[in-house]
Amino acid sequence: MHNRYIYITLLAVLGFNAEEALAQDSIRYAPRLVVSITIDQLRTDYLEAFTPVFGNDGFKRLLRDGLVYENASYPFSKIDRASAISSVHTGASPYYHSIVGEKWLDKETLRPRGCTEDTNSPGVHSPVQLTVSTLSDELKVATGGMAKIFAIAPTADAAVLSAGHAADGAFWLDDWRGFWNGSRYYSNNIPAFIQSFNEIQTSLKKIEKALWQPFNDVSGTFNYYQHIGDQKPFSHAFKGEKKFIDYKTSALINADITELAQQCVASQAMGFDRVTDLLCLTYYAGTFSHEAMTNCQMELQDTYLRLDRELGRLVKGLQEKLGKEHVLFVLTSTGYSDAESADYGKYRVPSGTFYINRTANLLNMYFGAVWGQGRYVETCYGNEIYLNHKLLESKRVSLTDATQRAQEFISQMSGVRNVYTFLQLLGGNNQQIFKIRNGFSPEHNGDILIEVSPGWQLSNEDSHESQLSRASFVQFPIIFYGAGIKGERIKTPVTIDRIAPTISKSIRIRAPNACSQEPLF
Repeated sequence: MHNRYIYITLLAVLGFNAEEALAQDSIRYAPRLVVSITIDQLRTDYLEAFTPVFGNDGFKRLLRDGLVYENASYPFSKIDRASAISSVHTGASPYYHSIVGEKWLDKETLRPRGCTEDTNSPGVHSPVQLTVSTLSDELKVATGGMAKIFAIAPTADAAVLSAGHAADGAFWLDDWRGFWNGSRYYSNNIPAFIQSFNEIQTSLKKIEKALWQPFNDVSGTFNYYQHIGDQKPFSHAFKGEKKFIDYKTSALINADITELAQQCVASQAMGFDRVTDLLCLTYYAGTFSHEAMTNCQMELQDTYLRLDRELGRLVKGLQEKLGKEHVLFVLTSTGYSDAESADYGKYRVPSGTFYINRTANLLNMYFGAVWGQGRYVETCYGNEIYLNHKLLESKRVSLTDATQRAQEFISQMSGVRNVYTFLQLLGGNNQQIFKIRNGFSPEHNGDILIEVSPGWQLSNEDSHESQLSRASFVQFPIIFYGAGIKGERIKTPVTIDRIAPTISKSIRIRAPNACSQEPLF
């Protein structure tokens, strides 16, 4: 207090207004760079379990010095990479932003459509199907286009959806050619740092020569999981048609993300002035080649250890370059994990197989008996059934009647936990279906949504797809670190749609236009 008095007195002697000086002294400028990190399939239980093998610069630093919300969740279901990343950056649920998944059934063509597929520009990945503004869009608007915004991710959907509509570029690893690619939606030119990574560092040849083995002895011997026999050391080369796709699900992809992130910041001069820039990164913490966890336990452990090292390298490098007070890191998870395989029948756990294609055929036969022959059910996709609206209209059958009859018919089948109609989801305020409704989009989802009982397989014999139904909760954190934020652990449950308004407040811009949640702080 004594020092503060002297400071004010000196300013007064020198002719400065004391109140203005105090106001200037108390102002904390907005971060010069925000690094939004979404880690695909990051889980708190694994994060805590592997702490003994982590270094001091990665997760340990973030958890010790960051503002950590320990119990985060998504306010909708079902969750996948695309719906999760869209929700993080819009502060809204799929009901508003329309990205209900990585792909959905196009109602006009009755064919699956990717979430970043641009029908107006074939072959181009774009955010045109994202129907609301994102954090990056609002930052561009607020700065008159001066903010520099880039997104880097293993996959096109993660890169494009986090970049939003107004970013300067979104980059990902091409599935079939093995080089880092960008979308012509943002620019016709590939930046020099991407070209350099592709040419000088020869990413394609690097992947073809890469050998994924345990990072160190600890990574190859530490075992968090149930001990059911010695784990064999793993060694994976990347060969064949799927080599680049497999590489993107290995621990090695995360080193590329960090390297590109650092080159992007340096080459684009991000964070060097008082106009806030935004860098959106997606890392991977799932299983190798989307295998069941029981088949790649040691690989998953190594993935977390290497991810810890890459986060430490990223944080330390950017803070040394720009200053700790000028960079805000925000980290969270996509909040789901790849489906596990389980032979429940072998251990007499209630289970079975629910065939969605057979159900659709039976429903069509039922409708035919009621209203006369016809193709009342157009198709099925995932856990959804699509009705023929034109035929129902020609038969003078209301959608309300058709969907209610379908709901009653399907709910009596074995393996069905619940059945929802699109009218029920559009108009219902029942808290029991709140999360289902938030994950629903009338433009992209079917007329009937079927919730299969946990432990049962949802199978489609026509598409040869099968998935085990689980209702397990995946715990994950939200972490804010740097830019003057004080470390604290908060156990109060929070939802991820509050990340976008919190960042918006920190950088002094409007929240995305479909975001109705309040900031976390």
